[in-house]
Amino acid sequence: MARTLNVFVAGAFALLAGCAEEPPYFGPAGPDHPTGYTDQQIDQNRFRVSYQGSSHTPRTTVENFLLLRSAQVALQAGYPYFEFDTRDTKSKTTYFSTFTGWPGWGGYGRFGWVGWGPGPLDADSTTVPITRYEAYAEIVLLTDAQGHGDPQALDAKSVIAHLGPLALPPSGK
Repeated sequence: MARTLNVFVAGAFALLAGCAEEPPYFGPAGPDHPTGYTDQQIDQNRFRVSYQGSSHTPRTTVENFLLLRSAQVALQAGYPYFEFDTRDTKSKTTYFSTFTGWPGWGGYGRFGWVGWGPGPLDADSTTVPITRYEAYAEIVLLTDAQGHGDPQALDAKSVIAHLGPLALPPSGK
């Protein structure tokens, strides 16, 4: 009896662990992963950078990951500073609705409503908004001399030091 209870409890914990929400993905977007970052060089010292989150990624996280990726791009290109030329965050909200029906619901037939009980407009349903955020920017990469006195310039190493711990490595999924 005790063994059965232990197996049941272990199974319940495994089920709950499987339901735990994964941390936001910080890695390149691609065919196998629709969320993540993209970047493209558009001039010698200018890049277009974006980060798209999943429906579970908060807006703040999406914007932080855009900052983090921008800092990484600057350092990888050999520049210690960067600044935003343009930057914006878009949201896209879709709605998911459920319809559970009601007892005695006959459904729709070939010629419309067939069945008994209240009509289809009286049914219980739930509608949930689902919002995804995408942040994008054009960044200008700056040399040490250009960025040091510019109040708009961001120190790439400092940004990575502050925001890097928020981004866990991709989980391999």
